[in-house]
Amino acid sequence: MTQKNPPESTPDDPNVTEDQVHPVNGNIVDVSISKTMKDAYITYALSVIKSRALPDIRDGMKPVHRRIIYSMQEEGYRSDKRRVKSAAVVGDVNKKYHPHGDGAIYDTIVRLAQDFSLRYPLVDGQGNFGSIDGDPPAAQRYTEIRLAKLAEELSVDINKDTVNFIPSYDESRKEPEVLPARIPALLINGGSGIAVGMATNIPPHNIAEVCDALLLLIEDPNCGFKDIIKLLPGPDFPTGGIICGKKGIVDAYTTGRGHLTVRGKTSIETDKRGKIKIII
Repeated sequence: MTQKNPPESTPDDPNVTEDQVHPVNGNIVDVSISKTMKDAYITYALSVIKSRALPDIRDGMKPVHRRIIYSMQEEGYRSDKRRVKSAAVVGDVNKKYHPHGDGAIYDTIVRLAQDFSLRYPLVDGQGNFGSIDGDPPAAQRYTEIRLAKLAEELSVDINKDTVNFIPSYDESRKEPEVLPARIPALLINGGSGIAVGMATNIPPHNIAEVCDALLLLIEDPNCGFKDIIKLLPGPDFPTGGIICGKKGIVDAYTTGRGHLTVRGKTSIETDKRGKIKIII
């Protein structure tokens, strides 16, 4: 018995049925390479956007951040306990939840511990975690970490059926789809990332100002932008500095896009030898 070859037509031909373009009983399947590449690329793009570019608005976390916080909470590395080697945490996360290499995990832990990168660090580190001048951190076997007190608020009541759990990469255990997050982590620490055709860059804010604005919204859900900006006047960067002008802030808050220019605070001092210095 021989199989009839499909008609010599392009997959985009409206007169050709799906079975003719994709014969189900043959060894050779004719497909449109452009459609296949498009479908595969869209799947890849959506995965990268979700994993790398866009933090979840509910807890302000990307998957790697969420897995680190949850793993440390699960293992009991809390703020009232002694610190443990970073390598131990990296190994736990890599084994259980995030099988993408220990380098990416440790780089994320380092950033979570840097007070010049996060307005409110989520990891309490001991050792060399780099500097604002670009000095690299020490290797993971030399540094020690535990959760910061604030980070514990991200996973409060997680065992009380507050969030959905999904299978881990090898389906050997469950991991939270999102953390309960009793704090507005995305607003106070911001978020940044770049993926396929999409990027995000959310500046951090002062937690007291954010809470005041949230209380206003709770008391008066119909309050306007002018009322909110009185309590939340703008971003609050971990390194300090002065935001030049308010237009960028207003544009960012009202349209989602805005450019901020930040300059350092300066003072002129005279040392003991009479030499004048500009301190930034």
